[in-house]
Amino acid sequence: MSEKTFVAVAKLDELPAGTKIVAMAGSVELVLCNTKDKIFAVQNLCSHAHEKLDCGKMKNGWLSCPVHGARFDLETGEPMNPPATMAIKTYEVRVTGDTIEVAI
Repeated sequence: MSEKTFVAVAKLDELPAGTKIVAMAGSVELVLCNTKDKIFAVQNLCSHAHEKLDCGKMKNGWLSCPVHGARFDLETGEPMNPPATMAIKTYEVRVTGDTIEVAI
């Protein structure tokens, strides 16, 4: 198994608590979410509607699709309610100094 490669995607001060931003990790568009005292990274694509998730609501560790309201657990990517039935891709996050890094 190959070792994970972490890439810098944002600075900590760009992501205050309770906010989310879009970032790129190579060719993958991510949504970085700062909620529940943790930073999460998920692919910016709903598994159901194939819509971007960055315009959805984020609260208490979940992110919703702005189209049909499907909510996804930011920790696991698992859908929390219909109409979504498939998980979204999540990425491991680490903070090095003031830089947010994501494993790709």
